[in-house]
Amino acid sequence: MPPPLEGMRVIDLTHYIAGPFCTKLLADYGADVIKIERPDGGDPARRIGPFLHDDPQIEKSGLFLHLNTNKQSVTLNLKTLDGKQILKQLVQDADVLVENFAPDVMDRLGLGYEVLSAINPGLVMTSISNYGKTGPYRDYKLTEIVLYAMGGTMHSTGAAGREPVKLALTVEQFFGGGVAASATMGAHLGALADGVGQQLDLALFEMQVGNQDRGVQANTTYQYNGSMATRTGGEGGRTIVPTGVYPTSDGYVQFFTLQPTVGWPRICHLIGHPEMAADPHFTAPENFYQNADVKAEVDAILFEYLLTHTKQEVMEATQAAGFPCGAINTMEDVFHDPHLAHRGYFVTIDHPLVGPLRYPGAPFKMSESPWRAGRAPLLGEHTQQVLSGLGYSHEDIARLREQGVV
Repeated sequence: MPPPLEGMRVIDLTHYIAGPFCTKLLADYGADVIKIERPDGGDPARRIGPFLHDDPQIEKSGLFLHLNTNKQSVTLNLKTLDGKQILKQLVQDADVLVENFAPDVMDRLGLGYEVLSAINPGLVMTSISNYGKTGPYRDYKLTEIVLYAMGGTMHSTGAAGREPVKLALTVEQFFGGGVAASATMGAHLGALADGVGQQLDLALFEMQVGNQDRGVQANTTYQYNGSMATRTGGEGGRTIVPTGVYPTSDGYVQFFTLQPTVGWPRICHLIGHPEMAADPHFTAPENFYQNADVKAEVDAILFEYLLTHTKQEVMEATQAAGFPCGAINTMEDVFHDPHLAHRGYFVTIDHPLVGPLRYPGAPFKMSESPWRAGRAPLLGEHTQQVLSGLGYSHEDIARLREQGVV
């Protein structure tokens, strides 16, 4: 069967992370995505590392290569009259247009939703911005760490008694791109059903406030009892049951359980001391809960087991015992993980300048409709092809290049 989104045409005016991740998800499942890039350097993500072999060229950015698979690249200067006209021609046959400019940019260019929907009433226009198209913060600047802070998540991350700190890298922007892809598909299905398009106003700020990464839980807790989340990072668990990062013979593992009384006998059997499971010295409430001395005693016994086993061995044995544990993998470990290998997760994709590299594969598998592996485009690689399809001659395209339009 063909890819599930085959026949869907998307005009991609996005850059950096959130917008390109949205359109990547559509492209990898079959949508025809035409990425519009500036002639003078393209998507700024092309200049963000890591770069293959530390060679900072615009075609070798790992971030760009990952976020723009299966897309066509057309260079187009939207500040020129010819550039605007070409975009309007592309919109005529498009199903979706995705942009993540500042809220007023498309209107200032004369390419706002009212203009484009008059050309194509069935067009779905997905607009991703920092704070949305309305409100007092509309024109505020935003970075990943500011997003993490303002969304209410950073307040609860970090060591107790210290200033808040941010976790992860750009995960919140990837989350925003995933939400945008889901919203876009919903609107697209609506347009297919009734022939009427619409504009989607997505704010990264709002998506972060509703993020499952502590946001929803913190909101619910506050509404239930008015309490605020506190920073607990760096502290041991509330019980003697192992929680957190522990060393092994070749690295580290992460233990965690929401049911310590259930997990305690399982840990005791794992480390070869089943008699500890019912020993009051460990199980009496005053010892089991928040007793640093007894916890240190348990950790010392646990270390004897951990330091004679690899992290993979510890994870497999602990999981077999019914206690949650994961190996803290390096990227080398991830690339050689037996489970990912069994499911064929990583795919090798060739590229004319960086050669074959292994890429993350399908985020989900469909029983009948295939996901497709494909490379990111070179800057402007498909300009000639796309413009020729619109009726432009070789002479027309050469003139547009001379004028800096493409």
